[in-house]
Amino acid sequence: MADVAPFRAVRYAKPTPEVTAPPYDVLTPELRDAYLARDPHNVVHLTLNDSEEEAGRLFRAWLDDGVLVQEDEPAVWAVAQDYVGPDGVSRSRKGLVASLRVEPYSTRMVLPHERTHAGPKESRLRLLRAARAQLEPIFLLYDGDAPVAIPPGDPDLEAEGTRLWRLPGDGVADAFAERQLLIADGHHRYETALAYADEEGTPESARMMVVLVSTSDPGLEIFPTHRLFRGHEDVPQQHNGPLSAHEALELLASQSFDRSHAAVYRETGAALVDGEPGELDVELVERLVGHEGLSYTADADDAVSRVDAGEADGAFLLRATRIEDVFERARRGEVMPQKTTYFFPKLTSGLLFHPV
Repeated sequence: MADVAPFRAVRYAKPTPEVTAPPYDVLTPELRDAYLARDPHNVVHLTLNDSEEEAGRLFRAWLDDGVLVQEDEPAVWAVAQDYVGPDGVSRSRKGLVASLRVEPYSTRMVLPHERTHAGPKESRLRLLRAARAQLEPIFLLYDGDAPVAIPPGDPDLEAEGTRLWRLPGDGVADAFAERQLLIADGHHRYETALAYADEEGTPESARMMVVLVSTSDPGLEIFPTHRLFRGHEDVPQQHNGPLSAHEALELLASQSFDRSHAAVYRETGAALVDGEPGELDVELVERLVGHEGLSYTADADDAVSRVDAGEADGAFLLRATRIEDVFERARRGEVMPQKTTYFFPKLTSGLLFHPV
């Protein structure tokens, strides 16, 4: 049973866009420096500090100084993120911010779909020990209708296209008690939370802040991540190439999801390669060229330009992985290749914090 509950959030006393940022794992060194310079209290001073111990000291100092305040009562938060996707379409993704009790994957309550690496988890665990708070939410999906709706009226918090409304959370626990949850984004932080809960052994240490989004939400979209490679001249191509990249993408979009397909682009043009029945497009790429030495981009035009400039020998242009396929693999206990999913936009960091 998923244990989802309201929590007494910590937040900025005066929330402004200047103190928010994207999640730690999407910030380049240049972006990190820009956010650090934006405001002395920007959340990146906590999430990507050179010293995790200093980040923890800052978090407590900001609480003592009144920069951060804690809500008087437990609550959940309805959230809406307005965005324009990589495809140029405007959408609004809606969800719920709440507290989740973490449990091992073996309980099948929370399902992973991607592999993790030790390095990021070690850093996040040091930060969690120092701050004793979950500083950023992770992103979870569930099947079924949302238990709460976006209320009328102005939001209680707003920054960078994200709006939050405080709600009492009545009925939320029951609504999620029988639902499986799929990690869309935040595998490393979830596994870090499990490790921290094992260390501390308290009920409080076993909870973390999550954003829950229904798979039926109209604003939820997975976008593709294209792969660039060197070598691999033996990759087979079919469907009467060479085509332009645009023609290949159109042809790719018309193919059935019963088997895998990808468009392979080289300087000489593009063509399609067909995979096996029941195989995902990203699994086709991994089977053909492995995963070592690949680079990634969410922009098909960028992938083509980098091949044309000689930065890569070729690119696999892919379709987005369907949400139902991700859930199916996760329920079978399977993990998928790196960057199988690209959920856009990323969650905004710095609006709420969850003490543990």
